[in-house]
Amino acid sequence: MKYSRTYAEDVKVGDELPPLVKGPIQQIQLTRYAGASGDFNPIHQDHEFAKAAGMDDVFAHGMLSMGFVAQCVTDWAGPAAVRKLGVRFAAIVRLKDTVTCRGRVLGKSSKDDVHLVELEIWAENQRGEKVVTGKATVALPSRDG
Repeated sequence: MKYSRTYAEDVKVGDELPPLVKGPIQQIQLTRYAGASGDFNPIHQDHEFAKAAGMDDVFAHGMLSMGFVAQCVTDWAGPAAVRKLGVRFAAIVRLKDTVTCRGRVLGKSSKDDVHLVELEIWAENQRGEKVVTGKATVALPSRDG
């Protein structure tokens, strides 16, 4: 995978990260994520179990949605750049949902040649409903080395 090269000098408060679109979410993706994460809660796999629990159907793991948002950040800044990432799960991601991950620069600071960028991050479904909200801090390189 090739990550973009983002430099601290090129970033301004208010800049938006390129959106990352995932989906439509399919059952096979939930099954694969269960295997990769070890989270085999039947509410994500078994339609009857989900209905018995009061849900309309199975739904995506919250951490899968968080992973989408984290990918949006790392695609922009690079995986080694992430210093902090925190999210809140705001709504359920359902089968057939398309999730668009976004971010916006909230602030910048530099100290001892470390250039930190504070981000607002979120994911929304095809109806524009936020399903994940959060913040991240990344350290970007300088063009000067």
